[in-house]
Amino acid sequence: MIAITSLLDEIHSARVSDLTELLEEKFGLTGVKMTPYPHLTLLTAEIPDMDELKQYLDQVCLETLSFKVRTTGLGVFPGKSPVVYIPVLRTPPVNKLHAKLHRDISEMSSEMGVFYNPNLWLPHISLALGDTTPEMLGPVLSFLCQFNFNWEIEIHNLTILQKSGDFFLKEEEFRFGRRELII
Repeated sequence: MIAITSLLDEIHSARVSDLTELLEEKFGLTGVKMTPYPHLTLLTAEIPDMDELKQYLDQVCLETLSFKVRTTGLGVFPGKSPVVYIPVLRTPPVNKLHAKLHRDISEMSSEMGVFYNPNLWLPHISLALGDTTPEMLGPVLSFLCQFNFNWEIEIHNLTILQKSGDFFLKEEEFRFGRRELII
């Protein structure tokens, strides 16, 4: 299973990394580091032909201009190992890109991640996952409440993350916008 993501811009990537370092220092949380790049996941899929996917993503990026997304507050996906995240607001540019990717990639995929269906998808930036417990939620959220999560982030790429052992590592990154021909 691969993930199609957008890596965060430099400023917000550093902010998320700083927060995850603080969560590790204060609460011992390291699970989110299985993906060492702060990102927004657009979908997950099982792709038999990675070359076809890469050609498709390259083409989409040629036709897509950078756009901004906004975040606000904190969220929790409950469960045995709750996920703490920063919600990303769904706007027309986000929805348009996500719907296009989901529609087209589902045609080349043998399996799609169910939570990334356009009717279910809740865009977010994970801060803690995998090694959290319901008991630590109160202290973790109390700690995070001292920070402002009203951010504006420029989205300028599509990036394939591939599972490699215990980690999701960058397979390839595609930048939005036309490429300049250098002679």
